[in-house]
Amino acid sequence: MLETSARLLRLLSLLQAHREWSGPELAERLGVTARTVRRDVDRLRELGYPVNASPGTGGGYQLGAGAELPPLLLDDDEAVAVAVGLRTAAGQGIEGIGETSVRALAKLEQVLPNRLRRRVGALNAFTVPMLRGGPPLTPVDPGLLTELAHLCRDAERLRFDYESHEGTASRRTVEPHRLVCTERRWYLVAWDVDRADWRTFRVDRITTRPPHGPRFTPREPPAEDLAAYVSRGVSTGAYATHATVRLLVPLPEAAERVSPSAGTLEPEGEETCLLRSGAASLDVMVVHITMLGLPFEVLEPAELTDAVRRMRDRLDEALARGAEDGPRAPGGPGRTPAP
Repeated sequence: MLETSARLLRLLSLLQAHREWSGPELAERLGVTARTVRRDVDRLRELGYPVNASPGTGGGYQLGAGAELPPLLLDDDEAVAVAVGLRTAAGQGIEGIGETSVRALAKLEQVLPNRLRRRVGALNAFTVPMLRGGPPLTPVDPGLLTELAHLCRDAERLRFDYESHEGTASRRTVEPHRLVCTERRWYLVAWDVDRADWRTFRVDRITTRPPHGPRFTPREPPAEDLAAYVSRGVSTGAYATHATVRLLVPLPEAAERVSPSAGTLEPEGEETCLLRSGAASLDVMVVHITMLGLPFEVLEPAELTDAVRRMRDRLDEALARGAEDGPRAPGGPGRTPAP
């Protein structure tokens, strides 16, 4: 029994190390007959290892999908959840995590059955990472992500109910193109059929309304860099007030402070870069830029310079009042501490 078990492990090792072995080659390596090889292959199959056999004189044995590791005990949603986690980790920007996650995702696809590998492959092929963001806020159903990835891959129209940031509900029909992910949000880039224009939708606000279809001919995407396209949309396009400022620091230093949802950065020189951003008002824009903690100068609009001056004057007045009144006691405004 021990000899048989050891031989099975060696047979499995040989199959993992080589694309295909003929029966006589395996028999010679193992020191057994071709009949014993066939019997051992049957035992591996009973254990869950998919060993494929091709007939004929040129045929042989080959390990199929699911053979690099013992059979995975994951249901469909669990496999998709693992793939989503690996795909998101690949874009985290944490040293060593990205490459390792990509390798792990590739191995996961190798060991999955074809049915699940197609689902994971769709997520991999139709997801675009955006490198920065905050902590996760709203969870997204892995099944919904898979459904959207399938529709992107198969070029099928999608119908769904959508709730805007203001809480307005609408029914949409779109031609889905790509999923874009950050550590904070998932977005769908799609051609809105009724509005005849490209739109970006937050996935956690989508409620699909099957059946989907028909199929469509994919259009040219709205931008070559979809991550930058979505970043511009969520950080600038969604707001009434837009601004461009020059940050007086190198682009890598600015990128450590500015997330894709806060603005888009453009290189300008070795020591400066441009920030384009949006806000609800000029005053909010001033606070937003100041809170970055980086030296800057306003390029446009000119009204933003006036807003900066107003903010400076208010701060100067607050400091002047504080110097005139002296320190305030805990008891209330205008009270000075007792000597």
